[in-house]
Amino acid sequence: MTIEVRDNPDKSRYEAALDGQAVGFAYYDLRPGRVVFTHTEVEPEAEGHGVASTLIQYALDDVRGRGLKIVPLCPFVRAFLKRHPEYADLVA
Repeated sequence: MTIEVRDNPDKSRYEAALDGQAVGFAYYDLRPGRVVFTHTEVEPEAEGHGVASTLIQYALDDVRGRGLKIVPLCPFVRAFLKRHPEYADLVA
């Protein structure tokens, strides 16, 4: 099972797909110098396969590559940050 992630700026979200089908979303609001993560969701049939973690890791790596900071309003993003302190420098 391959998880593919991409940014969809037209919909203000990162999207994760399993075998070509979109199953996970990390919604955000883009602000000057910041990405505000508001909500993460994974379709029930894809839960337990690491979709959300892969999605957020990709999103945070993308934010870092763009030289931006994050505001983690989403509870899943906050929990991910607690488990992965290597991303703590991204928090505005």
